Amino acid sequence: MGEHRDIGTDASAVLSDLHDAADAVVAALTSHEDWGPSGNRPDQYESDVVADRAVHELLDPLGYGVLSEESGLTVGSGPTVVVDPLDGSTNASRSIPWYSTCLCAVDDGGPWVAVVADLTTGCRYDAVRGWGARRDGIEIRRESAPALEDSLVAISGLPPRNLGWGQFRAFGSAALDLCAVADGRVDGYVDCSPDAHGVWDYLAAALICDEAGVVVADALGRDLCVLDSDVRRTPVAGAGPALAEALMEARKGF
Repeated sequence: MGEHRDIGTDASAVLSDLHDAADAVVAALTSHEDWGPSGNRPDQYESDVVADRAVHELLDPLGYGVLSEESGLTVGSGPTVVVDPLDGSTNASRSIPWYSTCLCAVDDGGPWVAVVADLTTGCRYDAVRGWGARRDGIEIRRESAPALEDSLVAISGLPPRNLGWGQFRAFGSAALDLCAVADGRVDGYVDCSPDAHGVWDYLAAALICDEAGVVVADALGRDLCVLDSDVRRTPVAGAGPALAEALMEARKGF
């Protein structure tokens, strides 16, 4: 457990703290046995609660504010960290290996420092605004993108029609889906449901994408960085501007 300190300007220290918080979730879930519903609300699992507690126990004493899907906003003296303690918890409850912990520190300039931890493979993505993005400590950068008709696109929700892609996949964790665009495993991402995602679902991965050269935007052109637990957005991403624009255009009207 760390001691309260000045965390307002040191991006390296914040990055280290976010990795420590992800480590705390990994440790908490390693011995966790109850992956069923929490009983608190219909879409929450006991594993969500355990992961959320681990994040708070690490970040709260350091002075961070925390905006969590599971516990709302806790005000701190330092930057606010937007947290999804367990993104893809339905996958986790069914032993489908695609779920993650997502953390994004926000400052006056917007998304600042981000970590997304794949909780099944141990892979770590991170980024600092202006410093680039990394996967397991190695820089990642999308230098090119296929045309829409040749692209492999991850989706959330059910599209009403084929949007013109070559192939699509539905994995179940928006953060990992977006990180897969950043590291080249897929070419784009489309949320096919209207306003289904809270800021904790996508913000950390969106910063990683941005630093890796991937374009991420809301389908309706709204700001994605909104620190309000009641606000929902519809993220769309493409490995390059042309593919992102094509996916945005295809997404219009539903």
